[in-house]
Amino acid sequence: MKKTALLLLLFLISINISAQVTYEEFSSDKLGETRKLKIQLPRNYDDNELKVYPVVIVLDGDYLFEPVAGNVDYFSYWEDMPESIVVGVMQGGTRYDDCDYDDDNGLPADKGADFFEFLGLELLPYIDQNYRTAKFVIGVGHDFTANFLNYYLFKDPPLFNGYIILSPDLAPQQTGRLADRIPAIESQLFYYLATGTDDIKGLMEGTEALNAALKPIEAKNFNYYYDNFEMGTHYSLVGRGIPNALEKIFAVFRPISKQEYKDVLMKLETPISDYLIEKYQTIEDLFGLTNPIRVNDYIATATASEKKKQWESLKSIAEMATREYPETVLGPYYMGRYYEEVGEPKKAMRTFQGAFDKEEVDFITIDMMLDRADNIKSEFGY
Repeated sequence: MKKTALLLLLFLISINISAQVTYEEFSSDKLGETRKLKIQLPRNYDDNELKVYPVVIVLDGDYLFEPVAGNVDYFSYWEDMPESIVVGVMQGGTRYDDCDYDDDNGLPADKGADFFEFLGLELLPYIDQNYRTAKFVIGVGHDFTANFLNYYLFKDPPLFNGYIILSPDLAPQQTGRLADRIPAIESQLFYYLATGTDDIKGLMEGTEALNAALKPIEAKNFNYYYDNFEMGTHYSLVGRGIPNALEKIFAVFRPISKQEYKDVLMKLETPISDYLIEKYQTIEDLFGLTNPIRVNDYIATATASEKKKQWESLKSIAEMATREYPETVLGPYYMGRYYEEVGEPKKAMRTFQGAFDKEEVDFITIDMMLDRADNIKSEFGY
């Protein structure tokens, strides 16, 4: 098990090298000092000057940056999450002061109050001004810094769209305040909470109590996830929690999987083409990204439409694919299939034949399309 974990860590570090990591010093008026930042840009950041990216702010950047940045690079490489800008805030000798709160009311105090304003009023505006950012921001923290991230839920709207809260060292009254505050938040909120069975006892108990308070909340905008890792220690749970959190937060972004095909598409009573459109509209609404529909998702929804005999849905998918990938056989193939099934073989034959000079996609080859055209010609005597 240890050997497997070591190999995974080495792999994440190796792929992280491919991304662009820079080091900056940020002069903060709020803190009255300079803070060091680690910033990882997506691999192809310089290739498309119009593309924007979500932002992941990592507190405790001294040790949390690499596991977060490695997972972000890995997940985005396989399109399981969007490419993102990762910003690590170095806090090696200052984390306790940065996260300071009043023992009586549990709210940021002294240096903690300054750090609260530093993140919201200085750091994020700086990232927005100097990098191409989408309007979706995640915060990541561990114990003291995890507790501190919760304070931003009380801004209106909250500073972050997503919270990855790993074994929080909760301030007094924090649990009750969060349970009261979250149902009133109108924007979409993603909240991931984790502990482990071998976590520090007090932190584990506090996290379990917070989970008990948040789990019953029924708010349409509140997307809540919780893990209590078997044999997870205060430190090992971090390595298990980060990929789980990213996977859950960006679930809708992922290409349509075999499971989604089986459990969702094949059980739809509504047009499958509508599901495809809504999936990408949700991606745009949540993450501020206008990505083209993936070829994989066209094939998955078109195949499901064929199996469920939703021919009008297949036609809509073919039309969208033709607009988005006009140089490929994708749209013509499914449009030809539509014509075949609705009793217009001549149109089907001509559609298949007309794609002879286009690029092949996945299993859809030129030879296959020409064979379908020849079969129609032979059967109907055209």
